[in-house]
Amino acid sequence: MTETVLLALDTSTEYCSVALIRAALLRAAVLPGPPGGASDSASAGPAHAALPEPRVWVRHEATGAVSSTRLLPAIGELLAEAGLALADCDAIAFGAGPGSFTGLRTATGVAQGLAFGLDIPVVPVSTLLVCAESARMRDPSAARVLAALDARMDEAYWADYAWDTTANDWHTLRPASLDAPEVIVAPDEPFTLAGNAAAAFGARLVASTTARTIDAEALPHALPLAHAALRAFRAGRTLRADEAAPEYVRNKVAQTTAERLAAKAAQGGGGDSGREGGR
Repeated sequence: MTETVLLALDTSTEYCSVALIRAALLRAAVLPGPPGGASDSASAGPAHAALPEPRVWVRHEATGAVSSTRLLPAIGELLAEAGLALADCDAIAFGAGPGSFTGLRTATGVAQGLAFGLDIPVVPVSTLLVCAESARMRDPSAARVLAALDARMDEAYWADYAWDTTANDWHTLRPASLDAPEVIVAPDEPFTLAGNAAAAFGARLVASTTARTIDAEALPHALPLAHAALRAFRAGRTLRADEAAPEYVRNKVAQTTAERLAAKAAQGGGGDSGREGGR
């Protein structure tokens, strides 16, 4: 029996979220045939013992804009709690985005640095897929999930996922996109709407009126990230540390001075819209 130890990091929101997952991997074993050497396909051949549930340790703390100062201490606390060392990790997973630009850079940089030092791969996971994973963890019947997050600047990040029972993994039907809430396309079958976009945009998000259920608590979090990343790791969907990069989705990190002035003029001199478009 071998084990996989995976560290998962997410700072794409105002939370500093870290999880450590330790999962057993059992190899196929050949069961002995019946006495006398007779062949019996029902009692001989390769078989897999049931995998025990992974053990998981989690820190999920509201840190606001100072996640970068809390991330490394939280990692150290989880390793100590689990009785493991950083060198025991087989991969480092991180919430690649979309989300807060500063937060994405923090998680990516820390994952990259740790993985490079340990000479292990990284596992980037979309924060929208994490929302879908979170919704399914609470409701196993959530086989079709539209994940939508408030991106600020009157837009939403969204993606469409379907659970593949044969592959035991998510199939991406629509990759991460950025649109006005009115443009988001609802699935043509019963679906769960995951994320905070429904609360942010109300009836403007038409999908919120057709969803089978709305899970506003299905947000980026290291626990569902760790489970999704474990499947990705086992499937070989990893990158070298030097290939780690955020998935911003939004093309521009910030507006120019001219764009800020134009936006203020359009709003009648209202608040400054030149803040980082980091959602």
